[in-house]
Amino acid sequence: MKIDWNKKYTTIAVYSFLVICASIAFFSILNKIDEFTSTLGWIVSTLQPFIIGFVIAYLLNFILSFYEKKVLVFDSIKNMKKKGKRGIAILLTYITAFIILYLFTKFVLPQVVDSIAGLVNDVPTYVTNVTKLIEEISAKINLESEYVGLAMDKWNDFVNYTISIITNLLPVLGETVRVILSSIWNIILGIIISIYLLIDKENFCALSKKITYAIFSNEHANVAVELAHRTNDTFGKFLSGKIIDSAIIGVLTFIILTVFKMPYTILISVIIGITNIIPFFGPFFGAIPSFIIIMFVSPVKALWFLVIIVVIQQLDGNIIGPKILGDSIGISAFWILFSLLVAGKLLGLVGMIIGVPLFAIIYSIIKDIIEAKLNKKGLPEETKDYIN
Repeated sequence: MKIDWNKKYTTIAVYSFLVICASIAFFSILNKIDEFTSTLGWIVSTLQPFIIGFVIAYLLNFILSFYEKKVLVFDSIKNMKKKGKRGIAILLTYITAFIILYLFTKFVLPQVVDSIAGLVNDVPTYVTNVTKLIEEISAKINLESEYVGLAMDKWNDFVNYTISIITNLLPVLGETVRVILSSIWNIILGIIISIYLLIDKENFCALSKKITYAIFSNEHANVAVELAHRTNDTFGKFLSGKIIDSAIIGVLTFIILTVFKMPYTILISVIIGITNIIPFFGPFFGAIPSFIIIMFVSPVKALWFLVIIVVIQQLDGNIIGPKILGDSIGISAFWILFSLLVAGKLLGLVGMIIGVPLFAIIYSIIKDIIEAKLNKKGLPEETKDYIN
């Protein structure tokens, strides 16, 4: 018997059934949240090599495309079979990735560790010097003792908080290294999986598209494929652009800080470069701890550092960033802040990195739905048309 899905009561019954099933599943998960979390953790742990492989392949695909489209374009390569050209491009891609990783671990990482260790050892001396400076300034401007005592209490609280953060840097770094080493086998498997994914990436995409069209109607499949292209385009441009932009900012910061003879140049450049990956507010997240570190050594240099960071970020925001990223996000500063806060709360640092492009995709989907409904009603689609 063929069901007429267009009938009103049939549609209501189906939707009601789906809602009831979803509600039962939701409350069952809530009642057994520990078991659900444990099962989910086991699934993620089992699939970890594939997750690592997919992430590696996705990130290295930008380098692979660069070699295939920009470097391997001379006649002897053009006449090669596709698999031969792809093999050379993949070899160059992984050589490039391993060279970058080697240079970082050989030259940057040891200096970062030394800087953190030196900072931890020198913090008591820096705190004593700054405390004396505050006392001298207080004496010169003749502040009342109760205000001086209150200021010193707040300063001591701030110092204790800062020291706790700095002293935890090395354990956190050590724990990160431990986790990486304990997952070394999964990382090796992930690298192997990523090679297979990159070799046959067109076939994997075609297979996904084939399955989509087999499961859904043509209309829904077209929407799903378009959404996949939009997601890949948004994430691809954002992540690749942000990584390149942050690397440039990190190197530029290192050069300028070296010229101005700032302390802990490598450490601060790494902090600025990494936090710059976070959109819009990343520079502030990096500048605050860097300012505190330099202030312990020299308050005057700390003020100069703020001036330098403002100049670098203006250069990045007005020249470097737009040249590399373009308008890859397409949402206002308010929604960037919203997505950073929500995604950061749910997923931590990873959420702050991927939250903005993820929200941009959700925003674009909702925008398309709303504009389609307005268009169907014959109403204007532009927001400015609704301003009184």
